[in-house]
Amino acid sequence: MRVKEFGRTGRRVSEIGFGAWAIGASWGHVDEDDAIAALNEALDRGVTFIDTADVYGDGLSERLIARALKGRSGARPFVATKAGRRLPTQEVSGYSNANLTTWIDRSLKNLAVDTLDLVQLHCPPTDIYYHPEVFGHLDDLVTQGKIRSYGVSVERVEEALKAIEYPGVQSVQIIFNIFRQRPAETFFELAARKKVAIIARVPLASGLLSGKFRADTRFEDSDHRQFNRKGEAFDVGETFSGVPYEVGLAAVEKIRPLVGDAAMAQFALRWILMFDAVTIAIPGARNAAQAGSNAEAAALPALAPETMAALKTIYDRDIKPYVHQRW
Repeated sequence: MRVKEFGRTGRRVSEIGFGAWAIGASWGHVDEDDAIAALNEALDRGVTFIDTADVYGDGLSERLIARALKGRSGARPFVATKAGRRLPTQEVSGYSNANLTTWIDRSLKNLAVDTLDLVQLHCPPTDIYYHPEVFGHLDDLVTQGKIRSYGVSVERVEEALKAIEYPGVQSVQIIFNIFRQRPAETFFELAARKKVAIIARVPLASGLLSGKFRADTRFEDSDHRQFNRKGEAFDVGETFSGVPYEVGLAAVEKIRPLVGDAAMAQFALRWILMFDAVTIAIPGARNAAQAGSNAEAAALPALAPETMAALKTIYDRDIKPYVHQRW
């Protein structure tokens, strides 16, 4: 497992991390023992970065991480969480110093730590990036010792570009995968220039890029892939990367001949790692087998130039019209 510098924090992290949304909520039922096993398997395979949020299972994801880490010895992984989605309505006024402090204190308790490694604003409204006082609140929390560093999780490339204008922003989490390629056009270069860490989330397009789904695949009612296909609960770009399900399935069949001997999910993760500006990809895992398979993606050889070109062609012809300018 290769490690990379995480922005300007002085920390180094594995290039494959663990996305802990799935063990908290919105991906169907997950057994807590399976979740703990998944975390332990990832850590045993060299993963040193875990990403969670205070709203994943109303804190369940954070508490499971604390439970898993309590039973382990050795160096503690870098644990990132998020704040902001506890607001009943997403408004800039809700990102007050009082609210941010309350949310962060709750995460400190859930994760059983005195200081959070990284807190990310959790897909806040675009107007946030035009309110420097919000980032001033985060600077204050660093000074107070409640958080070591902060970043943002964004929906749109334009938000990412605005966010890195703030000198305290250490990282940007953004959707980036074979079906969402726009961040590589301009944002990656600017982020690399400013030494901002890039966290690639939804790396498998909600599982579409695993190659395991079919037109008749059914998801549990508690799975966002069932209840958020049209953005009913949150931004539709978080579900299948915003690609219409049938369109995504058709594109997957065009990708399949390019995969070779690897699992398609591993192939999709290796594609992300081909971009040097990306610090880390954070696939989710609901059990140990998935976590182990994700970690193994880091050992795959680099994809051939002709393979990268073929994937870009599939994106341009089949996917780009649905997603490129929207996010």
